[in-house]
Amino acid sequence: MRIGKQSNPYTAIATSDAHSITVRGRDLCHDLIGKIGFSDYFWLLVIGQPPSDAQRQMLDACLVSIAEHGLVPSVQAARMTLAAGPDAWQGAMAAGLLGMGTVVAGSTETAGRFLHQVLQDATDGDLEAAAQDHLTQLKIDNLKVPGLGHPQHAGGDPRADRLLAICDELGLSGRYVGVLRAIASQAPGIMARPLPINVSGAIPAVILDAGWPLEALKAVPLLARAAGLSAHLYEESLRSIGFIMSHQADQAIDYDGALSGRETRGAEDQ
Repeated sequence: MRIGKQSNPYTAIATSDAHSITVRGRDLCHDLIGKIGFSDYFWLLVIGQPPSDAQRQMLDACLVSIAEHGLVPSVQAARMTLAAGPDAWQGAMAAGLLGMGTVVAGSTETAGRFLHQVLQDATDGDLEAAAQDHLTQLKIDNLKVPGLGHPQHAGGDPRADRLLAICDELGLSGRYVGVLRAIASQAPGIMARPLPINVSGAIPAVILDAGWPLEALKAVPLLARAAGLSAHLYEESLRSIGFIMSHQADQAIDYDGALSGRETRGAEDQ
């Protein structure tokens, strides 16, 4: 991204005048509102063209698969923020989305870029050789394999299995699903442990094969988790657990720092 003087002062997303609002070349009120579903609109907004039926189904499946994931750190951050400021839904939502890093949810982008790199390095289309080279380097560097492994679903992430099955059924599986499967087939032998495909590996493979741009990959988990966070924030506003979580943290985490003189004397007196 260029910083400083810009040479292309244009946007192709939306414009308006006194009589109409245009989004991606379509009249918002006459062509879109009430006539298009939100997933179709999301695709249209990002890419500029509406999705095919198969593309929409694949996007919907990805969004549904990760919209909700329990009380992960990003959800806890959002709920505790709302507990501390009940009028600050926007702040609580932002806290949750900002907590989506390379470990939780943002791992989708990491895996997608890894798949893309392996594909680019596949000489003459040899996915197996490229996968082997990259996995070997990860082992040398003592790094995890993006998109593989799960602490709970060691026998296979059911969300990933379902997404890949849908992609096959829709006829969308292509290079990215192919390279993911090549990596998954070789990883256990090279890394010497079970490494099933997880949902963060399946999502980029299926949605990139569906035609979604790599540069906008993070938008998919962000939109999905915004829906899940909305549910948690609504529940938090009705029956708050934010301070309960905070209290549990106080109880669960022991202090191992230096003691003050007063604390030391108190311990000796006992």
